[in-house]
Amino acid sequence: MALFGNAHTVNPATAQQDYARLLGQGEQVQAAFQLIRDTILFTDRRLLLVDKQGITGKKVEYHSVPYRSITHFAVETAGTFDLDAELKIWISGNATPVQKTFTKGVDIYEVQAILTQFVAR
Repeated sequence: MALFGNAHTVNPATAQQDYARLLGQGEQVQAAFQLIRDTILFTDRRLLLVDKQGITGKKVEYHSVPYRSITHFAVETAGTFDLDAELKIWISGNATPVQKTFTKGVDIYEVQAILTQFVAR
């Protein structure tokens, strides 16, 4: 697990095993990212946001977003003084975007390219 916000990529095969109970029959993890305690999974069917809550992280919220529900998204790259990059995803019916912060260790351009690949289908 990453410490102090250093996000990193997760091997898709590892994520496939770790989150097998959440996946539909034949659903495949294409890419995965660990963000402090949270995880973002890009499957061939949907975006899956895993949000560990509380001090112990035993309570977990799984947010499933079909790609067709994403109306638009934005990435904000890290700057000189602001070292974090952000991903904002707008889901139909919601005015407020889902926001995830990436620190050095994840290429925000790679995240954007993966999301583009699935949303554009």
